[in-house]
Amino acid sequence: MSLIGKPNVGKSTLLNRLVREKIAAMSWRPQTTRNKITGICHLEGGQIILMDTPGIHKSTRKLNEVMVKTSLSTYGDVDLILFMIDARQGFGDEDAFVLESMQQSRTPKILVINKIDLIPKARILELTGAVNAKETFIETVPISALKSDGLKLLEQVLLKHLPKGPRYFPEDMITDAPEEFLIMEIIREKVFKLTAMEIPYAVAVLVESLREGKRGMLVIDATIFVEKASQKKIVIGSGGTLLKKIGTHSREEIERRLGNKVFLNLFVKVKERWRDDVRALKEFGYTHGLH
Repeated sequence: MSLIGKPNVGKSTLLNRLVREKIAAMSWRPQTTRNKITGICHLEGGQIILMDTPGIHKSTRKLNEVMVKTSLSTYGDVDLILFMIDARQGFGDEDAFVLESMQQSRTPKILVINKIDLIPKARILELTGAVNAKETFIETVPISALKSDGLKLLEQVLLKHLPKGPRYFPEDMITDAPEEFLIMEIIREKVFKLTAMEIPYAVAVLVESLREGKRGMLVIDATIFVEKASQKKIVIGSGGTLLKKIGTHSREEIERRLGNKVFLNLFVKVKERWRDDVRALKEFGYTHGLH
């Protein structure tokens, strides 16, 4: 099942709520998710495999093109498509662009209206009618992912429409993403939250080394890449204070997630215009649609 929508409608928040643990980076800034992330939801009535995807949007930048191709590639691989919109923003041109990209797919679609806690109830009905007039959805489910409102109903709807099959993953597994990917997501999220607005879009994180140290401690070497020397100065901060803060916040969450003591070495490097550099995109793991 694929979770589709424009940037910043709450897809990653919904994924994390459904799997009951954070596996996707979250931020109020758009384009937080850059890769396809698989979450495994273990429910009493079944197991749901859900793919969170980058927000679909128009762009000429190579990184953004790769992100959009990653999302579009899921249409033919899933049994259901969840099309999510932001109730507060309504149905706009960006949503219409996403909807247009889905119209060639014969996969059944469910409309998910998120952030319903921020609008009057009458507006929900109005919005439901407007979107359903543009595309055929087998169900419409209003929710607030942040407040977990409507998620039980959404789970029931998903189980009703998904085909029956075996449980593909063990009960203690919530994602098939490797540890390195989860670590990179955590560090990148902390950079998003702790730096100025112009920095996040120019940031990539690469785990260079992951090894066991003394007394079972996990030793991680990771590099934060930016595009300009001025951005490097911002990430490091005066006397290294901001980088230390990024490292501390990242380490604490990595330890919670992995259940292991962690020693985190963080480095910052400049790789100019990496978002338009095919070789750099491949190095950072953004491979879909690249040749």
